[in-house]
Amino acid sequence: MERLQKVIAQAGITSRRKAETLITEGKVKVNGQVVRELGVKVNAKNDQIEVEGVPIDREEPVYFLMYKPQGVISSVKDEKGRKVVTDFINIEQRVFPIGRLDYDTSGLILLTNDGEFANQLMHPKFKIDKVYVAKVRGIPTREELKRLQNGVVLEDGKTAPARVKLISMDKKKQTAIVQLTIHEGRNRQVRRMFEAIGHPVMKLKREQYSFLNIRTMNPGDVRPLKPIEVKHLRELAVTKPS
Repeated sequence: MERLQKVIAQAGITSRRKAETLITEGKVKVNGQVVRELGVKVNAKNDQIEVEGVPIDREEPVYFLMYKPQGVISSVKDEKGRKVVTDFINIEQRVFPIGRLDYDTSGLILLTNDGEFANQLMHPKFKIDKVYVAKVRGIPTREELKRLQNGVVLEDGKTAPARVKLISMDKKKQTAIVQLTIHEGRNRQVRRMFEAIGHPVMKLKREQYSFLNIRTMNPGDVRPLKPIEVKHLRELAVTKPS
C-alpha cells in the first residue's frame, strides 16, 4: 500500500505536490469515490484510480540511460517528424526524457516512466552535476575561463559557479576543447555561457550525469539503469540540497 499522491506522481502525470492539490480539490477518484484527504493509502495494482476523469496507467517503473545522438529531439514526439529519443527504445511502457538536451547536442540523457523520480532529479534545489565537453571557436584566456567558473550574467540571470578545465587547443585552427561542469539546467545554458565570453560552441556533448557516464557507449545506445544506480540517484536527490 502506498500514499495516493505518490502513486499519481509515479504514473508520470504530475509532481507529488501537484497531486496533493488535485486530491484536495476533489479531482481524484479511487474505485469510483472522490477522495479529498491526503495520506489515503491505495493498492497501485488493484485500486482503480482516476485523475480528472482519466484512469492512470499503473506500469512497472523503468529507467534507462541513453547516449543521445546529435540531431535527435529530447521529447516523445516532434511536430516536424524529426527523430525523438523514444524512437530508440522499443518497450511497452511509455517513457519520457528527464530534462532535455538540445537538438544539436549529443550525450547522456535519462528516460523513465516514473514521474516522481523525474521530478526529484530535475528539482532546482538539488545540485546534481552534469559534465559537458565543448569544442569552441577561439582559444579562451585564463580570465575568460575564470568568468565561466565564477558565473556569467545571461538574460535570465547569473549562472551558478561552475568547474572549468581547458582540455586542449589548436592554435592553427583557433579552436579549443573545454570541459564544463554545472548543476543548473537552463535552456541552452552551456552554449549561452560560452557565447557570453566570446567563444561560441561548435560541438557539444554531455559526457556525465552525476556518477553516470557514456564512456563505453556509442551514439544511439540505450541501456537499463541498474537498481543500485536508481537507488543512488534517489539518495542524491534527497541528500544534496543547495
